[in-house]
Amino acid sequence: MKRNWKKWVFSSMAVLGISTMLGACGSLSADDEKSDQKSGDANSDVPTLLFYQVGEAPKNLDQLLDTANKILEKEAGARINMQYIGWGDFEQKMNVITSSGENYDIALATNYLNNAQKGAYADLTELSKEYASETLDYLDQSYIDGNMVNGKLYAIPVQGNTFAQQMFTFNPTFLDKYNLDISNVEKLEDLEPFLKTVHENEPNVATLSAGSGWKINKNIDYIIDANVPLAVDLDGDHSKIINPFEEGESTLPLLKTMHKYYEAGYVPQDAATSQTEYPTDGDTWFVRQETQGPQDFGDYLLRRVTGKEIVSKAFTKPIKTIAQARMANFVISNNSKHKEEAMKVLNELNTNPELLNGLVYGPEGETWEKTGKDDRVRFLDAYNDPDITHMSAWNLANNDILYLDEDITDEQVKEKDELMKKAEASPILGFNFDTSNVKTEITNVNNVVAQYGPGLYTGTLDPDKAVPEFLEKLDKAGIKKIQEEAQKQFDEFLSNKE
Repeated sequence: MKRNWKKWVFSSMAVLGISTMLGACGSLSADDEKSDQKSGDANSDVPTLLFYQVGEAPKNLDQLLDTANKILEKEAGARINMQYIGWGDFEQKMNVITSSGENYDIALATNYLNNAQKGAYADLTELSKEYASETLDYLDQSYIDGNMVNGKLYAIPVQGNTFAQQMFTFNPTFLDKYNLDISNVEKLEDLEPFLKTVHENEPNVATLSAGSGWKINKNIDYIIDANVPLAVDLDGDHSKIINPFEEGESTLPLLKTMHKYYEAGYVPQDAATSQTEYPTDGDTWFVRQETQGPQDFGDYLLRRVTGKEIVSKAFTKPIKTIAQARMANFVISNNSKHKEEAMKVLNELNTNPELLNGLVYGPEGETWEKTGKDDRVRFLDAYNDPDITHMSAWNLANNDILYLDEDITDEQVKEKDELMKKAEASPILGFNFDTSNVKTEITNVNNVVAQYGPGLYTGTLDPDKAVPEFLEKLDKAGIKKIQEEAQKQFDEFLSNKE
């Protein structure tokens, strides 16, 4: 059985949000021997692996890790020291950690393709066969295809939703209060009358709760990620790699609509830099963007967690994409002194139900209990206690081995399985761009996108003025060279498929 726990706020990996600070990056790396820490238990030869994770640390992290480490020490010969970095800081801090060669063991990947080709991540091709063959057996082929780099595997992806859609998710508090009918919402432009109504009556509510990580999504699949704006338009020519910001491509109307909403006050005025939390179960927001896949059973997951009758409307297609295949990749640092133990830990997380369910649902008997039927569980009142928390599964490990809520019906499970079997694959899935000839250009483009992206995506910048500047700087950074190289390789990839 699979189950996908989601982030509740926006970010660059499919709309993220929650932010937690980690002091300073230097404080994490000051001790070069952190990944060589030894367990405080009787077996002092068991290494403690430094494990970087994104998001807000559970308040009972020590309790969760203590239980998990008893299992890992026995089954994998290692323990983990999980360090959380907030959503708003994660990508930047991990880039610093990676480029500086800091000695860590396991981390959620950022800029996966580029870092893999630069040698920052350990080659797991043979290591995974030897120490994680069970995990490889679980993975849908789309995860393997989407993560092979020059014929090698550098990540253990989380088996979750093999495909997903972007959703506009609505807070039922305001839908009910103002009797709003959103049944015909299909695109960003359709939100306007609803945003207007709520904004005029609820001026202190983030009508469209965009933040610094917000990216309005459309039916495209990036060849690397959104930091290099080159993609295949899933609604257009599947053989052409485009820059979605160029004239004639459909991102421009979205940017103009976002700017219109920003000027109307529907978007928080500090959105481009904001890391403000908008808890899903609260009433500080009206519309947010969520990623939803078949294992979420529609809005069921959000409804159960929030206690609200959440309603979502899809605005992208349900397609297996590179982005989805790389949604949550765990990598082992090439500088790790414990690669074998790290691989064993990842395998254990992906194959041991006792271990994973204990981390995702919290302490058994305190926050949840088994029902004795078909790997179903019942959540107890303490599950929602803010002092007894748990981890998310979408960015942890194999959702196949998570127990299901007892309220999920067999019919829902059957429908989910059928949807996953029928899902179409992106034309670019399996194409892994060799960036060796354009590494400098990619770095330069990343810097330009970091400068303009947040302002454009949140509507803070006027696209009529900013996009021409943006495109000019992208040209100077070398995006055309990247595009030409990518198109050449993609043409060869397509010809080999025929």
